[in-house]
Amino acid sequence: MTDSTAEADAPFRTVIEPFRIHSVEPLRMTTAAYRREKVREAAYNLFQVHAEDVIIDLLTDSGTGAMSRDQWAAIQRGDESYAGSPSFFVFRDAVQELFPYRHVIPTHQGRAAERILFQAIGGAGKVIPSNTHFDTTRANIEYTGAEAIDLVIEEGHDPAALHPFKGNMDIEKLDALLSQRGSDIPCVMMTITNNSGGGQPVSLENLRAVSETAHRHGKPLFLDACRFAENAWFIREREPGQADREVPDIIRDMAALADGMTMSAKKDPMGNIGGWLAVDDDELAQQCRTLLILTEGFPTYGGLAGRDLEALAQGLKEVVSHDYLRYRIQSTAYVANALDRLGIPCLKPAGGHAVYIDARAMLPHIPPLQFPGQALAVALYEAGGIRSCEIGTAMFGRHPDGSESPAAMDLVRLAIPRRTYTQSHMDYVVEVAERVLAGAADLPGYRIVEEPPVLRHFTARFEPID
Repeated sequence: MTDSTAEADAPFRTVIEPFRIHSVEPLRMTTAAYRREKVREAAYNLFQVHAEDVIIDLLTDSGTGAMSRDQWAAIQRGDESYAGSPSFFVFRDAVQELFPYRHVIPTHQGRAAERILFQAIGGAGKVIPSNTHFDTTRANIEYTGAEAIDLVIEEGHDPAALHPFKGNMDIEKLDALLSQRGSDIPCVMMTITNNSGGGQPVSLENLRAVSETAHRHGKPLFLDACRFAENAWFIREREPGQADREVPDIIRDMAALADGMTMSAKKDPMGNIGGWLAVDDDELAQQCRTLLILTEGFPTYGGLAGRDLEALAQGLKEVVSHDYLRYRIQSTAYVANALDRLGIPCLKPAGGHAVYIDARAMLPHIPPLQFPGQALAVALYEAGGIRSCEIGTAMFGRHPDGSESPAAMDLVRLAIPRRTYTQSHMDYVVEVAERVLAGAADLPGYRIVEEPPVLRHFTARFEPID
């Protein structure tokens, strides 16, 4: 007699989406000739390509996900009172359920929270370390005159290295920096997951060590926590002693090690807009609220509508679902594994929200200062209408003093929006990448012909090098 119960509980090879489609929007199918013309008109900058001319949009997972039935229902409960809206308190309570900081300050998105925080604590001569600062974080720090320093572990610089937590910070380097320049350091930052380093997670053990080191030197620790749920799932899957724990409990452990956070709620909280800054320090909170009122809005809405606050509160409940997170992480790995089988070099192991192709390894004939990541991103668009994002020398190669140097890695990020595309869409992405690989040796490098002084990758104009 077979154990039918055990057989029924055995996992299947196929990880299905833990939802069904309730509403759809059409995709506009285009030809390669049409796309070549459109990317030329956009000066070879995919940020400047019109969304209607994109078939599969993997530029970012920020604000591009599909909201759930219950989030749309929550929107109907939104109260648009200027001050003291009940929607704010629903939102605040949902945040504090996972991140029990005393002060929760809503903002219209994450970079607004960064701007307010670093305007309050940054400034000329200041130094702010992190595992790896993301582009807007670095820009907001440097705009105040402060210096952003990355201290990720060595494995985090090696796309091929197999390490379960490549987002970890180098504790020895952090301790040395705090010892040498402690008077210049207002806080320590930690990005979870580490977006610019390939969406790689940070272990709870490493976060404890960072917290202990920062606090021993009298410095607060802040989380850039955009993908906190994905990071918690990786901890549950990879860190010894965590396998049987609930994701919300792991998140609360991460939060307890820090003194505050910045958040783009367009990522794991499942919103199309929104963010927040949360702190424990009363004086800092008051200073930040003053800055908030100057540019964002009253502290109980912070640049958001009441309906947005309600949708985010519901999203925070949905993102900690084990069924959702299992699907999310394994579906990303599905794409990375398929590309790897084709011989396309990807950052390993697969991150949570995106697949990162190693453009420097795939296009060795293009030197870093000719932007191999940009070359690959343009090729993916021309071949199949896939919009991706260069994470490399175009994004990080220009320094505040105007000098130029290669970034640590030249990657192309395929950021997968939450609950938006099906497996067949991802199979199409893999097929397009295979076609680009076949002609990779013929792809040209690029030069920048016009650029702004900061965050140049958003609006720079490129041209191919003959």
